[in-house]
Amino acid sequence: MTLNSTLLSSLCLSLCVATLRADTPPLFDLQAIRDADTLEIDVITDWHVVEGPAATRQKLVTINVGELWPGQHYRIPVRMVVPLNRKAKGFHLTGGNQPDRLERDAELNPLDQELIRNGVGLVFTIIQEPKSYGEEKLGRATEERFARSLNPRHKIQYWAWPATLMRAVTTAYAETTHFETGKVAMSGSSKNGASPSLAIIHDDRMTAVHASVSPIWDSPLRLFERQAWEELESQPGKRSIFSGGHFGPDFSRAALAAGHPWEDLQQFVRAISDEVFISRNLPKLRRRNVDLLFHPGSHDMVAYDLSWGGARHPDIPIYLGANTGHGKRKGHPKTERDERNKHAFLLRHFFPEKTSPLLTAPLVDHRIENGVLKIAVRFAPYSGEESGRIWWIYDRAPDGSPNYLSEHIPDENTAEMRYDPKHGIWTTEITLEAGSSHIDFFTNHRKTIRYDNRVYPTYLSCPYTRVKW
Repeated sequence: MTLNSTLLSSLCLSLCVATLRADTPPLFDLQAIRDADTLEIDVITDWHVVEGPAATRQKLVTINVGELWPGQHYRIPVRMVVPLNRKAKGFHLTGGNQPDRLERDAELNPLDQELIRNGVGLVFTIIQEPKSYGEEKLGRATEERFARSLNPRHKIQYWAWPATLMRAVTTAYAETTHFETGKVAMSGSSKNGASPSLAIIHDDRMTAVHASVSPIWDSPLRLFERQAWEELESQPGKRSIFSGGHFGPDFSRAALAAGHPWEDLQQFVRAISDEVFISRNLPKLRRRNVDLLFHPGSHDMVAYDLSWGGARHPDIPIYLGANTGHGKRKGHPKTERDERNKHAFLLRHFFPEKTSPLLTAPLVDHRIENGVLKIAVRFAPYSGEESGRIWWIYDRAPDGSPNYLSEHIPDENTAEMRYDPKHGIWTTEITLEAGSSHIDFFTNHRKTIRYDNRVYPTYLSCPYTRVKW
């Protein structure tokens, strides 16, 4: 049986209706997640040697993630890659793959090769919309089901995708002759940024996430607060289906059409948000020494609430590519084209003895004097930041609105900052535009990370800041 047929046949779901209960159990049964005896592994291609710039041993299987509801199992493929002549200690886990690609032996990019040469494994699985592998009907059915039940188990974003990543960890560690316990770092964009961000909250085997254009914090729109939604819906233009969504596409219209009052939506997101958002779990994650870095994009339809998050979670490390987000490949003319954050982040995470630390979130101060906005950004002493550049936009539309996404930072609204060595701060001034009511700004700062005679330019932003007058 081919991987496609195995996967697709095992993803056929029934359409029974679940009932919303006030005593809904935790989103994940962690004991079941870690139970290798329930994986029901189907070996597609057993361990074999794959030659290349970094020779490996690879194995491809499908596994049982778990039951979406009694009797309905969810199966996915997992490809495991280890060094040729030793066990892998930990691994880099990704879900941005397709079934037909996973059927073929993995061809390693330069970063993969570096990890393998130094004893770190690779695990590939699938975090994709069912439509992408021929199951459009499945995707529609699960959404309809969730709209009726508001049971997070019925929504792929909340349960199936994060559980897939956690069960992939169980699968790899069950291969005791090929893997030993080590760090597990995840990376990806959009759904492959959101899913590991949720999974790492629950699974302490996971140690790092580099996530792009995906949710980070629990802003009023995500919590269905009426005032925020009234402001959003008063804005002109056609809103993205993601803007206003709790952790993925907005499900409010479908849930309301299914007969739920607005209070049900609020009750649901209040009940589940502690299990979903990085912002609500920072103390726990920091006690575990988890490494985090986020690339939300300055104009992204999923990460659509920058000013709220910047004001309330200034210590979450982010890099903001100016005028970037879903579908915005061009960016601002001055966007940092040499940025290698993910490479440096993973190399630092797995091999800290060979690299220097990346920058941590700086403090930002500002004041207005005689129509001039004066800004100072301060990093921790001896951080090693090498540059500073500021970006700004006037009177930006409300979070998530069409104009929030479409009105970009003008080409001229950027400038190099000056470093004040006496006070250890980066400074700049902006003469405020007459007739405006507020300004949004952020700054980006470079630090070059060196690893094995190679250099990786990295960038970190100050907290996204809105100033009103």
